[in-house]
Amino acid sequence: MFRVRLSESPMPTGSKDPDVLLAWLLDSMGMVRRKTEGVSVEDEQGALHRLLRETVLIDPLRGWDARALGDSSGLSQTGVHHQLVKLRESGLLAADTEGRWHIHVLRGGSVSAAIELVSVQARAILDLRLSELVKVVSESDDRMVASSQDEEMAFRIEVAEPGAIAEGEDWFDALVRDLGLSGERAKPGDKLSRNLLEELLSSSRAVTLLALADKCDDSRARVQRSIERMRAAGIVERVPMLDRIAQDVYGGLMRQYDARGEDWLMTRGGIGRLDDSVSKALISGVKKKSLNIEKVQKILNPVPVDSQKILLNTLGGRMPYGFRIAGRDGDAVKEKVMRRVEKTLRRMRTVAQRLDEALA
Repeated sequence: MFRVRLSESPMPTGSKDPDVLLAWLLDSMGMVRRKTEGVSVEDEQGALHRLLRETVLIDPLRGWDARALGDSSGLSQTGVHHQLVKLRESGLLAADTEGRWHIHVLRGGSVSAAIELVSVQARAILDLRLSELVKVVSESDDRMVASSQDEEMAFRIEVAEPGAIAEGEDWFDALVRDLGLSGERAKPGDKLSRNLLEELLSSSRAVTLLALADKCDDSRARVQRSIERMRAAGIVERVPMLDRIAQDVYGGLMRQYDARGEDWLMTRGGIGRLDDSVSKALISGVKKKSLNIEKVQKILNPVPVDSQKILLNTLGGRMPYGFRIAGRDGDAVKEKVMRRVEKTLRRMRTVAQRLDEALA
């Protein structure tokens, strides 16, 4: 069964060292989970790097059995078997049966050919799996009213073809797991990521982290980790909750006026930086205790959003952020994710070509 974890990382620009290029490819395919610190590139790489470097990269089409791989790389038979499972799942190696031995070759006879084949499979399978997600995304233009100012996270997603559904799960549980949204060490029966994704898929507006934690009855820390995985996959994005600015500005105005007075509001509080009509209306409302959230929103309507954010900060508040599905409908979400996937695969193909040239 095909399974690969695509992970975006800075390209090894200008490097012609095959060890560096191979290490980057393995990292980008999520095949090196842990590294030990060393003083050189070779020291920093583990068993998988050594296995490939000493065998199939030297003679891609020789036909390597487990014993030959172990003899050449110095790995135990158990270690070789463990690495072969990952290499076959990721699509880098192909296996055939010769007697009682499995014979392995580098697909296509070169690294660039193998990565090209992996790319074709990854695109086709992810397109299929995201089509499942498209069906359950509720369409909403209101959800996209606020423009996203989310910093682009390093892309990370798992691509796995559909397999057997475990007892007690349904297709949606399997999809969440196969996209890597549940995390690497998810406990059986843990449906937090599924519940969070369902909540966001059906919501027509951004939802705060605290609200999500309350709805799912789980800790804020666990909810945040799950949301971060969805953001890294390009399925969810963080956006400013503009409809909350007036509420927080109102609270800041009343609190700071009682604590520091009118002069502080006009100077360090930032009210004096606004147009006279806006600042006078706010100060007058504060002094007369006639302000409310609706009036603050009406007064701030002509003020640019960036200036409203600055005002909120100077009053001691913080811009509230929420999370939403990254598109007005399922097709928009799928397009965004596939665009990020293609960027990652294109980088992998470039580095694979350079690795073949370095090995030659």
